[in-house]
Amino acid sequence: MPEALPEIEADGWLNAERPLSLAELRGRVVAVEAFQMLCPGCVSHGLPQAQRIAQTFRSDDVAMIGLHSVFEHHAAMTPVALAAFLHEYRIRFPVAVDAAGPGSMPRTMAAWQLEGTPTLLLFDRQGRMRARHFGQVSDMAIGAEIMALVGEK
Repeated sequence: MPEALPEIEADGWLNAERPLSLAELRGRVVAVEAFQMLCPGCVSHGLPQAQRIAQTFRSDDVAMIGLHSVFEHHAAMTPVALAAFLHEYRIRFPVAVDAAGPGSMPRTMAAWQLEGTPTLLLFDRQGRMRARHFGQVSDMAIGAEIMALVGEK
């Protein structure tokens, strides 16, 4: 059976009127892009793909969320810098600022056992994690995975 992950532990949210939870998004497929704004792979591939997901699928079917998980260069990647970054790159989907952990690893990143960034996670309509992709994955493959999840009842 697919695993249910702990909720996102965020120090704040950008592009959202209020904090979001995976539980409240049940009934929709949820795509979460874990990224760092100074990560070359995130900027060149992960975030553009997340934007395409948000633009391609109906928001009633698929919710796109960003998770800014900083595990290096902490002083450079502040929430103020992240807000400017999201504005400049025209990223409009909600973005959680992963809560700082006791060490260099942020809380959600540690709880979800992520290897690094970029990582794209897909959750089914029941809130279970069904896919975890670390690094670059083709749009066609991701689109097919999302459509399979959307088609499940």
